[in-house]
Amino acid sequence: MNIQNNGYLSIEQLADQYRSKTVGTESRENTSGLSFREVLRQRSEEAQESGNLRFSKHAMNRLNDRNIELDNLQLERLKAGADKAGEKGIRDSLVIVDQLAFIVNVPNRTVVTAMDSTATDENIFTNINGAVIA
Repeated sequence: MNIQNNGYLSIEQLADQYRSKTVGTESRENTSGLSFREVLRQRSEEAQESGNLRFSKHAMNRLNDRNIELDNLQLERLKAGADKAGEKGIRDSLVIVDQLAFIVNVPNRTVVTAMDSTATDENIFTNINGAVIA
């Protein structure tokens, strides 16, 4: 085998490194002994228990584009609206706070998009299965 000392690995060196590692797919546990699925489930439950809402990148862009700023009271009302929607089994909810409208994916606790009264000229909201006025 040719050993190169130019800072790059040869194909043989790379293959040797790969072969020397145990590439066991039979055990996919992290250092805490939990599988990926268990860690993902725990993190999802923690997010739901904390009750915090996340804003998708799209929602953040809409807030910025439309110069919408939420104060703490409005954010709490939005969270309360998402909580109420969840209690009723709503998955994708329109939550109205003052003159602002938000589409919230309730199981993921994620605000998908946001708009103000000027952006809702048509007053048509699709892909929701419930609405909350908070």
